[in-house]
Amino acid sequence: MSLRRLIAMAYKESLQIWRDRRSLAIALLMPLMQMALLGYGVSLDIKRVPLCVHDEEHSQTSRELVQSFVASGWFSAVALSGSERDVRDAMNRGLCRMAVTIPVDFSRVLTTTGTAPVQTIADASDTNTTNIAIGYAQGIVAQVAADFATRWARAHGVLPQQYGAVDLEPRVWYNEGLDSRNFIIPGVVAVILALVGAQLTSLTVAREWERGTMEQLISTPVKPIEVMLGKLVPYFVIGFADASFCLLGAVYWFHVPFRGSIPTLLVTTALFTLVVLGIGYLMSVHIRSQVGASQVALLLTMMPTTMLSGYTFAIDQMPRAVQSITLLVYARYYVTILRAVFLKGSPLADIAAPFGALALYALVIVVLSVRAFRKRLD
Repeated sequence: MSLRRLIAMAYKESLQIWRDRRSLAIALLMPLMQMALLGYGVSLDIKRVPLCVHDEEHSQTSRELVQSFVASGWFSAVALSGSERDVRDAMNRGLCRMAVTIPVDFSRVLTTTGTAPVQTIADASDTNTTNIAIGYAQGIVAQVAADFATRWARAHGVLPQQYGAVDLEPRVWYNEGLDSRNFIIPGVVAVILALVGAQLTSLTVAREWERGTMEQLISTPVKPIEVMLGKLVPYFVIGFADASFCLLGAVYWFHVPFRGSIPTLLVTTALFTLVVLGIGYLMSVHIRSQVGASQVALLLTMMPTTMLSGYTFAIDQMPRAVQSITLLVYARYYVTILRAVFLKGSPLADIAAPFGALALYALVIVVLSVRAFRKRLD
């Protein structure tokens, strides 16, 4: 392998990138747009769920219960309905996602028996939001009931019943504020790299075929490995720069806590960049159309990264068969590493398994890429 020919090939490809406005737009603008859209547009937090209240009693106790819902920040009372029909109409029109019905004898039954029914009606068209909102509502009602029991016992000069009570004192590690942004943003880096890297390199060799310059390239003394490295080096620099930009944005713009090692993060990012660039290069070699190569590369990178890497859906909640398939998804290992390094501060020893899998993936892709290009026209 000649270093001179390699540099010449890399220089030629750099000129192609500079002259190709589409490639420049993908390389420079797409990471910024994706970071903004995914960073601000995707959230798993449930806040300010529209709540309709059907208060039949209108007592101080019932108003305290309603205020507890609003004060939690998880609900916002958008309508105080006068009847059950009003509740149904409001939910049908999409004005509220959940309704609370407080019966007319709520305070009396609560004072007499210590328990009182409160009905909640939820719009389950979005099951994820509904399940979380129901859990929040149950917690609020339980807390209000406990506070009422304590006040009632003190007002009547008796001690609150504590025998057999168990207090749960939860502690949350790694994402203390339970902010979904800290969970999502590290995975965004993988999505952006997979999209940008594969899209850019899928055009490299296919561009030579479409422009009729492949014959000239084949007639030169450059070797297949020099072609591969010469074409990938400029894109590796661009991809690594995009990744660095996204990682810095995650820390300094979105304020995602970073507790890990910078060298570990850079090495794993380099491996992942090499994988996505190699996949795009393989598609460009085997498919001689730029449009066809870019579409196949998009299918092989974006869909697995967003759906099967753990970025959007937890892998351990998937069916067994699908979990087995995710072992073949290279982005799974990078997303795991990103979250471990960012949130847990995991050293290399703790992420040895996903790191080894990603390194093996990179090695296989490099070997396949070297063997893919042949200097012949057939």
